[in-house]
Amino acid sequence: MAQAGSVLAEIVRETQAEVAARRRAVPLAEVEWRAAEAPPVRGFALALAQHGLAVIAEMKARSPSAGKLAVDYSPADLARKYQAGGAAAVSVLCQGSRFGGSPEHLAEARAATRLPLLRKDFVTDEYQVLEGRAWGADAILLIAAALEPVRLRQLVRLVHSLGMDALVEVHDEAELAAGLDSGTRLIGINHRDLKTLQVDLDLSERLRPLIPGDRGVVAESGIKDAATARRLKEAGVDAVLVGEALLRASDPGALIKELSLK
Repeated sequence: MAQAGSVLAEIVRETQAEVAARRRAVPLAEVEWRAAEAPPVRGFALALAQHGLAVIAEMKARSPSAGKLAVDYSPADLARKYQAGGAAAVSVLCQGSRFGGSPEHLAEARAATRLPLLRKDFVTDEYQVLEGRAWGADAILLIAAALEPVRLRQLVRLVHSLGMDALVEVHDEAELAAGLDSGTRLIGINHRDLKTLQVDLDLSERLRPLIPGDRGVVAESGIKDAATARRLKEAGVDAVLVGEALLRASDPGALIKELSLK
């Protein structure tokens, strides 16, 4: 569970307040109905497996570590650029207070691309999982540091029951153990410590040997160039999730090709 007073704990608390407001506006029963009526899931894990080194291209208006990242933020435009550049999937930041996101951005991105979408958020509630599916998500990020192990397993089961993939994000061996026990098929190694926002690019090389070969592995944060991507691929990583570097790039498509080692 998020350590009290940490950056992660603050973001989780703010996110839960946002979710409570949306739940009052759109009751759970309506979100469940929308999720049941949503278009078919696009295979997120399958898309990652079809690339040598898959690039999950992330969109976000801003972040606590980088500040403002987009002047005219358009999820649809970014989704089209990412698809044209050869991304395997798209990550959509939905957290509002710190990242300028919204669940509605999933629908905007989905209408503009055929790529599978990851709901990137600070998920602690079933409402967020169902809401993600209702707005077009094909996968849900679950942060091990923000969830007790029992709660993590419950949410992974819900994600899978809706036909989506769960990407469980970890930052140390204890979180990795919880992630492996959760039943997920995908583990995300976040180089950024969400408690301090510090980045450790060596983390994937330390944790990857501890992950069974039947799980997909995604490296996250601090990935900006082909040299880093190559190092991660050699460490056994299957995909990289890249946001800030793409959002700051003059040609996101060219950077996607570079990062996918094509």
